[in-house]
Amino acid sequence: MKLKILWMYHDLMDLYGDKGNIEVLRRRAEKRGIECVVDTCTLDEKKEIQDYDLFFLGGGADREQQLIFRDLLGRRDGIAAAMDSGTAFLLICGGYQLFGQYYKDQDGNVLESLGFFDYYTVASDRDHRCIGNIALEAAIDGDTFMMVGFENHGGQTMNVQTPLGRVLSGHGNMYRSEFEGFLNDQVVATYMHGPLLPKNPAVADKILMRALKRNYGEVQLAKLDDTLEDKAREVMLKRLKVI
Repeated sequence: MKLKILWMYHDLMDLYGDKGNIEVLRRRAEKRGIECVVDTCTLDEKKEIQDYDLFFLGGGADREQQLIFRDLLGRRDGIAAAMDSGTAFLLICGGYQLFGQYYKDQDGNVLESLGFFDYYTVASDRDHRCIGNIALEAAIDGDTFMMVGFENHGGQTMNVQTPLGRVLSGHGNMYRSEFEGFLNDQVVATYMHGPLLPKNPAVADKILMRALKRNYGEVQLAKLDDTLEDKAREVMLKRLKVI
């Protein structure tokens, strides 16, 4: 089997070590004998997005989002074609926001987004910034997980109809909100950095299976030894007094 990943704006949208998500996906694929090709794409670079099995877009501050948003909007047709072809998506923080309707900054300026989903984001004041470690209970493709990560965002994302998970500790989509992220059959979108996947290997495998489904249908992945990863997650869950 072969897996093709497109890492968008690798040089601009890599806040809080989001590149670690790519390394986890690559290593977990290769350990199972799956050939994993990771291509990058930045401003003004041509890529046929619909040719890829997984589209990854990490997080960035307002400055980086301002730099990429026009380029990203120019790729909307290609992203839509990728969705139609079965491409899986992993979107972190700014990447998550940019697939909604719009982002309104603290000065009231509205940054147009791709508009694939109904949610939208409005910048908060400094007293309502969502920052710190976070834990969720999430259900992905029939399995329930306790996830951990790190959030640091001023944006308050509203009107999310299908969140990724229920907040056990932390904030989530909004300051002191009940839910975090966005989830559908192809998209996992979240504010969780840290990066997300090293401490959540079961989630990484769900994303791999979604990506492989495009060419190979439903696949079962060989089990890996996740003892260290599980211990790291357990330490954080205990620190947050979730378990």
